[in-house]
Amino acid sequence: MKHFQLILMLTFIAVSPAFAQLSNAEKKILDRIDANYDESLLFLEKVVNINSGSLNVEGVKKVGKVFADAFSEIGFDSKLLPLPENMKRGDHLFSELNAGKPKGKKLLLIGHLDTVFEEDSSFQTFRRSGDTIYGPGASDMKGGDVIILYALKALKEAGVLKNTQIIVAMTGDEEKTGDPMAVSRQPLIDAAKRSDVALGFEGATGFNYATVARRGTASWTLQTSGKRAHSAGVFSKNTGAGAIYEAARILNAFYENLQEEYLTFNPGLILGGSTVEVANDQSRGSAEGKTNVVSPTVFVKGDLRFLTAEQMQKTQAKMEEIVAQNLPGTEAKFTFEPGYPSMPPTEGNLKVLATLSQISQDLGQGEVLAFDPGRRGAGDISFVADYVDALDGLGVEGDGAHTLSETMDLATYKDFMKRAALLIYRLINEK
Repeated sequence: MKHFQLILMLTFIAVSPAFAQLSNAEKKILDRIDANYDESLLFLEKVVNINSGSLNVEGVKKVGKVFADAFSEIGFDSKLLPLPENMKRGDHLFSELNAGKPKGKKLLLIGHLDTVFEEDSSFQTFRRSGDTIYGPGASDMKGGDVIILYALKALKEAGVLKNTQIIVAMTGDEEKTGDPMAVSRQPLIDAAKRSDVALGFEGATGFNYATVARRGTASWTLQTSGKRAHSAGVFSKNTGAGAIYEAARILNAFYENLQEEYLTFNPGLILGGSTVEVANDQSRGSAEGKTNVVSPTVFVKGDLRFLTAEQMQKTQAKMEEIVAQNLPGTEAKFTFEPGYPSMPPTEGNLKVLATLSQISQDLGQGEVLAFDPGRRGAGDISFVADYVDALDGLGVEGDGAHTLSETMDLATYKDFMKRAALLIYRLINEK
């Protein structure tokens, strides 16, 4: 794994001098964004006011239909793709433009239609106060979805989408992914295999930052067992250490031996005692025990976050090695379940960042730097990172995502849209 700080030295790879200044076509694109600004806010208000919590299947479909119609109006072929009924999730939206033989990069633009706010949430409506918009999903990520739509609308109206392939993918279950992910994310992967570059429009991480890397996720389960006996015999040959000491040994060994940059592992639930009951979803349970009884059972559920697949595999092997070194009279079982893949910081990703940074400078907005991947969670773009160059964090700025005070910042909204439109334009014209 290349150290992230070292690879950042490649961030500002020289970009083509052909775009040292804005072209007439680019100025026209920016004019169209200015002209459509008020309309874009009305569209944002419309979709924010439609509840699309991940479990509100009909609401997600309704938002998808509104976007589908809007993309169709600018020449895209839009389809709502249902997930298997047993997943109980809303449709994905795929909108595609194939305007002749592509002369530049084939693009995949990624958003999502769902939010964390279900139908019973008290947070349901769009509200504006000055340069701040309040609303469920305003920043995560209906604001980013609107940037995709209106950046493409500006490009269409400027007449620059000839000889272009662009796929817009808006998933219906990003906040609570349909299981199995191998099924729910296959359409996104298939689209990536037909593309060269993926751009993700999840919330921005600051005006002068973009995301070239995101950590992946995994979950793990630890179950330890020992001999139930009177506490007076603990540590003896006949009784051994008991399940709780064995679990404590393992967790402490994880803490002391596994820490490294961009790797975190957290035991989020632990139950131990004479009897342990764990709920089917493994997020809660109950335990009972007495101080004079050596506990025979412990259950631990945790997560793992990593920057590369290599880091994940190496950590899994070390965890299994630690688990195998049992204390006297105990046994331990360890299971590991991969979740979201990671998006490592590749040279290709950094080249796309360099293009974005040059655009920002051409607009007089300064350099755009790589955001620290240790501060970003997993996202849909990670599923396609093995197939395309990728850049994320191109959506809107805001605050309080996933809370009842979620906001979107209008002060930078139009600037992010202009950057996105010019980034798309330059990539589709890049040989």
